[in-house]
Amino acid sequence: MSDMGNLPNIGRALEEKLKQAGITSREEFTEVGSKNAFLRIKSMDESACLNMLYALEGAMQGIRWHYLSEEDKNDLKKFFESQMLI
Repeated sequence: MSDMGNLPNIGRALEEKLKQAGITSREEFTEVGSKNAFLRIKSMDESACLNMLYALEGAMQGIRWHYLSEEDKNDLKKFFESQMLI
């Protein structure tokens, strides 16, 4: 497992999806950001869901996704919904 596996919310399955999306380190993850990482995964995996986006953002912030602020969750939900229309 890479150093990304030590981030909150990043288990083996999500870490593997990140690797498949070309994101193999924390540094790359930080540069790409949670939304773009999600879009990369979604382009390969139609089952990518809102909870995955929350998990990625939580990992970015260093917290369990359950503790994201309501403002962050609302922003992510709007982003997710906008991508479902594409």
